[in-house]
Amino acid sequence: MVPISLVGMSGSGKSHWSARLAGFGFRRYCCDDLISDRLAPELIGPDGKILNLGEWMGFPFDPGYLEREAKYLAIEKEVVSEVLDLIEAPTGYGVSDAVVDTTGSVIYTGRELTGRLSRLTTIVYFSSPPEAMEEMFRRYIEKPRPVLWNGRFSALEGESEREALGRCYRLLLESRELLYRDLADVEIDYATRRRTGFGVPEFLSLVGAKK
Repeated sequence: MVPISLVGMSGSGKSHWSARLAGFGFRRYCCDDLISDRLAPELIGPDGKILNLGEWMGFPFDPGYLEREAKYLAIEKEVVSEVLDLIEAPTGYGVSDAVVDTTGSVIYTGRELTGRLSRLTTIVYFSSPPEAMEEMFRRYIEKPRPVLWNGRFSALEGESEREALGRCYRLLLESRELLYRDLADVEIDYATRRRTGFGVPEFLSLVGAKK
């Protein structure tokens, strides 16, 4: 089997499944962790508290968000490129059993990188129904994750910040769904991923026949 990449919105379960695959013997590349390592010097709040990536990124209406978004994306491109270099290296590292846990914004890294990702890995998209999207949004509000809005946030007259976030989050997911589906080799829906008895062997059986 060729290496696997997991794509989908932040909170869709990519990290959960990449960890399960790692427990099954896959070499795991978690792009969020790799990006966080590179941003470590900046992940320190004014009070000295260590911030997670979501706290550092903030919400799209926060001062300095666009600069942080651009910096995050630049580092993400470096990380994805280096992970793919490892997978493509002729020496190998047992990387036929590699899993790349991408960020939700991997679709914004450009055609060259997403093309390499498609060529070198089987891309699995974790789709999310409306009810799951609502839960993902609630968790995003309570504990921010790094979300690149890519210019898709705007508040309407009379909207509160939370109302604007909720409306735009749904629009963001709708726009991303098209990009994820266009990139993916396999789509595994929310109900299937949560079905009793659906484990790594079942996951791999859905993926294995595609490339």
